Amino acid sequence: KIVMPPTPWVAEYIWLSGKNTFSDIRSKYKTVTNVDYDKVTLKDMTNWNFDGSSTGQNKGLNTEILIKPVAMFPHPFMKRAKAVLCECFYTDGTPTPQNTRKIANDFFNKYKSDVPWFGLEQEYFLFKDGIPFEWPQGGFPAPQADYYCGNGRQVCGRNIVLQHYEVCLEIGLKISGVNAEVAPAQWEFQVGPCVGIEAGDHMIMARWVFQKLAEQNNIDVNYEPKPIKGDWNGSGCHMNFSTEAMRLPGGMKEITAACERLSKTFVDDVKFYGGDNNERMTGHHETSKLSEFTYGIGTRHTSVRIGNDVAASGKGYFEDRRPAANIDPYLATARFFTSSMGYPGPSVSCLEPQVWWAALEQEASALRKNPNVSKAKL
Repeated sequence: KIVMPPTPWVAEYIWLSGKNTFSDIRSKYKTVTNVDYDKVTLKDMTNWNFDGSSTGQNKGLNTEILIKPVAMFPHPFMKRAKAVLCECFYTDGTPTPQNTRKIANDFFNKYKSDVPWFGLEQEYFLFKDGIPFEWPQGGFPAPQADYYCGNGRQVCGRNIVLQHYEVCLEIGLKISGVNAEVAPAQWEFQVGPCVGIEAGDHMIMARWVFQKLAEQNNIDVNYEPKPIKGDWNGSGCHMNFSTEAMRLPGGMKEITAACERLSKTFVDDVKFYGGDNNERMTGHHETSKLSEFTYGIGTRHTSVRIGNDVAASGKGYFEDRRPAANIDPYLATARFFTSSMGYPGPSVSCLEPQVWWAALEQEASALRKNPNVSKAKL
């Protein structure tokens, strides 16, 4: 009997190079010949490597970086192909500093009995030629009012947004919805419900899909917290979260306890919630102040919101409204989870320091000593 070798197919290996987790998403293609496309599993995918000196991830004589597959999806833009998400390691097996997935996954595995669920609300702007998509050159559109969840000619970019939505669903990403946001050319897609590390994986892959579509359409996807200064909303990535205990009868008690724990760690927690987030979190445009922690039922100007439906049923989830659109979804979800539960979590030492942290710490300290002190803008 003659056994025919598998028909070659393509795997696109995808990894994060460390500058950020939204535009610095790298990939390269590999022809797979050792396993049949229809039978392949993640365990069949071999490790690969790339030149770390070309991505800023390694220096010296031995610049090789290993990439190890951690998740796999049908490829949305190629026939008989897979999209393979990877983690980065040095050749001695230690994770690179940019491998934040490894950091987060260690915590999720350690406390997996809590079964943490996440729903992430990813806001963003579509940009073309340096300005928001379909905004007038050298000017501004009509003020915010008619754009949020709007329909009509005032809405910008719907076709590419829905294309992204459909493609994500086709490859199995847990995208639970999309909507037009408060500013024109600003949109949101929601990832979840996802368990633990899955939230970060599906967010990264959704951002990767958008990078591919942006490339095809000659536009940019902007995740800056405050890309348009003035009386325009910034972009966030609200995180909805629950544990199994919170979802069971009586879970409201667990949610309230989590909020109280967050009130003790918020100064360091917000450092995980995106660079330049101080420009967005001013207490205006549906935001709270970074220098204080507040929570309430149905509130949208507090750090954390507990839904009216959750309060009525006495169980469910709660929403952290502070994260910016440019979060690292691995570190942000892991820190939110561990701080909510009172566990040791990711250390601030794994972050790149921001100049506004000192002002944040100073203002938060002043507010703790005297809650009535005037609050300076960070």
